[in-house]
Amino acid sequence: MQIEIKPLPAGLYFVSTPIGAARDITLRALDVLASADVLAAEDTRTLRKLMDIHGVALNDRPLIAYHDHNGAAQRPRLLKALNEGRSVAYASEAGTPLVADPGFVLARETVAAGHKIIAAPGPSAAIAALTVSALPSDRFFFAGFVPTSGGARRTALDELSEVPATLILYESPKRVHKLLEAMQLSFGGDRQVVICRELTKKFEEVIRGPLHNVIGELADRTLKGEIVVLVDRAPTRAATAEEIEEALKERLKSMSVKDAAAEVAKEMGLARREVYQAALGLTKDT
Repeated sequence: MQIEIKPLPAGLYFVSTPIGAARDITLRALDVLASADVLAAEDTRTLRKLMDIHGVALNDRPLIAYHDHNGAAQRPRLLKALNEGRSVAYASEAGTPLVADPGFVLARETVAAGHKIIAAPGPSAAIAALTVSALPSDRFFFAGFVPTSGGARRTALDELSEVPATLILYESPKRVHKLLEAMQLSFGGDRQVVICRELTKKFEEVIRGPLHNVIGELADRTLKGEIVVLVDRAPTRAATAEEIEEALKERLKSMSVKDAAAEVAKEMGLARREVYQAALGLTKDT
């Protein structure tokens, strides 16, 4: 492996870093880390360690801590470097910048100032968890961290319960049991759930099953490490004949038979021909 050091065009480089295994870094990410004029990191100690592992020298380049608690103070310094035509590389503590990460405001202000953002893509805990979950991946929704307080959490989970996609959430190991219990109230105990813990690390673990089973399995365990929770999409509920008829009657007040049937079929996930025949039957009865 040979790291390529060469001048980078001015801009803000978002560098994805490993979520566990240090060798998951990409060659391009190493090139950017070796070449950028200014380095910034959510955790400078983590980035220094990663650079040391891969033989990337810091030399006399500035390494700036940029996180939730000092972002407002550090953004002017990073934007000043961009205004001077320098290249700035920002790395999350782990994973892809902007995914549950403080880089969003920096990205927004960088664009507002007229500078380019360049991605050096790579690891992401959300995508790694989706990959190993065996849940449908054609459509997924990243919900990040849901609120921790009871009322706000219940409201958020109720809203997520009907999302027609695989849900991906992050949670602290200290709060994951309470999250699962709250999810059972909003989603029901039969929804399939997958708990991914310490992905790509020595003690990686994936736990699958109906929500009520997983809650029971983890009841007496104290989990440690990074946690990703995935939930299967809400099952499609078959509409009853009475519900179809009621929906058609309402729409037939202002729509043609064809349009009413098309709208009800789309809304309820039914075959259009079947609903059209039902609509014709209603018009014959009137």
